[in-house]
Amino acid sequence: MEHAQEHEACLEQTQRYCVERPVYNQELLQGQLHRRERTPQTLRQKIAHSCRCSSKKAKSHLYRFLPILKWLPRYPVREYLLGDIISGISTGVMQLPQGLAYALLAAVPPVFGLYSSFYPVFLYTFFGTSKHISIGTFAVISMMVGGIAVRQVPDEIISVGYNSTNVTDSLEYFHARDTKRVQVAVTLAFLSGIIQLCLGLLRFGFVAIYLTEPLVRGFTTAAAIHVFTSQLKYLLGVKTKRYSGPLSVVYEINLRFKKKLPVPIPMEIIVVIIGTGVSAGMNLSESYSVDVVGNIPKGLRAPAVPEMQLIPAVFVDAIAIAIVGFSMAVSMAKIFALKHGYTIDGNQELIALGICNSVGSFFQSFPVTCSMSRSLVQESTGGRTQIAGALSSIMVLLVIVAIGYLFEPLPQTVLAAIVMVNLKGMFKQFGDIVHFWRTSKIELAIWLVAFVASLFLGLDYGLLTAVAFAMITVIYRTQSPQYRILGQIPDTDIYCGVEEYEEAKEYPGIKIFQANASLYFANSESYASALKKKTGLDPCAILAARRKAQKRHAREIKAANKLRKKAVLKLVNTPTNDVEATVKHEIANDELPVNGNFADASVEDTSPDEHEHFVEPKTNIHSLILDFTPVNFVDSVGAKTLKSIIKEYKEVGVSVCIASCSGPVMDELTRLKFFDNAAMRELLFHSIHDAVLACQVKERQASFTDRL
Repeated sequence: MEHAQEHEACLEQTQRYCVERPVYNQELLQGQLHRRERTPQTLRQKIAHSCRCSSKKAKSHLYRFLPILKWLPRYPVREYLLGDIISGISTGVMQLPQGLAYALLAAVPPVFGLYSSFYPVFLYTFFGTSKHISIGTFAVISMMVGGIAVRQVPDEIISVGYNSTNVTDSLEYFHARDTKRVQVAVTLAFLSGIIQLCLGLLRFGFVAIYLTEPLVRGFTTAAAIHVFTSQLKYLLGVKTKRYSGPLSVVYEINLRFKKKLPVPIPMEIIVVIIGTGVSAGMNLSESYSVDVVGNIPKGLRAPAVPEMQLIPAVFVDAIAIAIVGFSMAVSMAKIFALKHGYTIDGNQELIALGICNSVGSFFQSFPVTCSMSRSLVQESTGGRTQIAGALSSIMVLLVIVAIGYLFEPLPQTVLAAIVMVNLKGMFKQFGDIVHFWRTSKIELAIWLVAFVASLFLGLDYGLLTAVAFAMITVIYRTQSPQYRILGQIPDTDIYCGVEEYEEAKEYPGIKIFQANASLYFANSESYASALKKKTGLDPCAILAARRKAQKRHAREIKAANKLRKKAVLKLVNTPTNDVEATVKHEIANDELPVNGNFADASVEDTSPDEHEHFVEPKTNIHSLILDFTPVNFVDSVGAKTLKSIIKEYKEVGVSVCIASCSGPVMDELTRLKFFDNAAMRELLFHSIHDAVLACQVKERQASFTDRL
């Protein structure tokens, strides 16, 4: 094995890259290539083609809209079924207590958390493309819903019409308040689902790119603090220290034996069962006024239309929920898809979430998305397909239709504890500060802005602030790219930064300039400025120095002529006997010009600064090559800047070449009439090395012509 590796390494070192070809500029290369003929379609033809339907096209669209039709007929029962069953049961066991707990965050009765853990989860099986994420209630989304519901239906509004002395004890008061808050939550689910569905149908899945990982992690960390503080009132309603011992032991077992256990110990459901048993046995609700889950209606509710009149009041909030929900789902889906070697469709994920939320809203579910903790359990316990998610939803359905009433004595403090424990993963994200400090200060800034803004401005305005700041960082990065001077690695056609690598050597008289950004209105001035600074060659300064030198030379000639004329007049007017004495006197006082120059006048006219900045430079650079390899696009301002650079350097005797210009950038320059002057095409070269060789040949020809 070692011998084979050594042989392979030796083979790599002895390989040679030898190519012999002419030096290509872009015009010469294009002349030898033959473009494929493409007949552009008219708008009518495009519309007709898009409306044309065939059985193959219809089948493709159907499979894309209902992915289950593609993977279910090929489902390997023997290989996948057992893992999906175990995974579905494990996830369902988590789904039940989390559904009850997150309903408290959403400010709705716990049973609506069960509805939200059934309908959307079951629907995702048919429309989702991820095989591992667990759709359902999630702390951050539930917290956002709860904040909006409390804002729209505060206690003060509901208390109107009730006797102020017994309003807090009135069951009608709580029922009216909860009913209105459920309407708000359901309307949010409907509206956010419609927004997600429309974005998916319009192929707007790319909107998630504006929610970068640092932004999402900073946002969710701040949301975790909101969630944690909101649960303190439930947690402190009754002492729960007696449960910390057994729970601590269970966590230790999970940590120590997680590789040996086939499934993780269902801590949450154990706590729920113990809490319910203790509460029912000791009658905590009546004896000690402990808040419990309360009535859980048996069976499913009839579908109902959401309150459409609430849409204007919650529209902006629904946009935030839709985007955050999609971002959480697609980010987790991408992680699992990359790990297990399959692909997901971001637009179809939007459609799937949109259907889950909008259809679920007719059955009283509030907005849902992917849960990180449940997704990790679903994947780690052997889940292979969406069947696992469907089985977990069926477990929740059994609770709703059969045994839901058993959980009515469950203290709300137990649910609060479950919520808080599930936040530990998000609290660990504080470690991102150290990570981003070492890797990227800009990403650290995004994380901190997202965290601070979401913490102090609220989740909705905090998210908008974070997204705006992330966009500003994009603008900042494009306006402040890195600029480099490149040099050749000896005996190769490879060019690297001369400041980074000792082996990179510059060619005499040639400067190769590279910027890792596109050339457009926002950075065109900084591009031209950096070019002058990095190359040490400023055409404006050279021209100014030349003009200054020419003016000084003209002044000196004028002064010399004036003094010469004066001396001649003196000689003419001086008697013959005194001529010799006068001449000696003038020379002794250095008043006559020596070779047409006067030392005193030169010293007086020129200050040290002028000597430094305005002496005529010796131009030892004859060629400048602009590496366009990193350039993705050029706009009209960038094209004008490029023309100006070529013109300015030409005036000081420096020729400018452009190397490695991509096809799309070439097309943009053509549309911008950059090549109206045919000579401009001769300045474009296929590679840096082509440009270097052409510049060397041109300089040798110019030197030979000068010698002749």
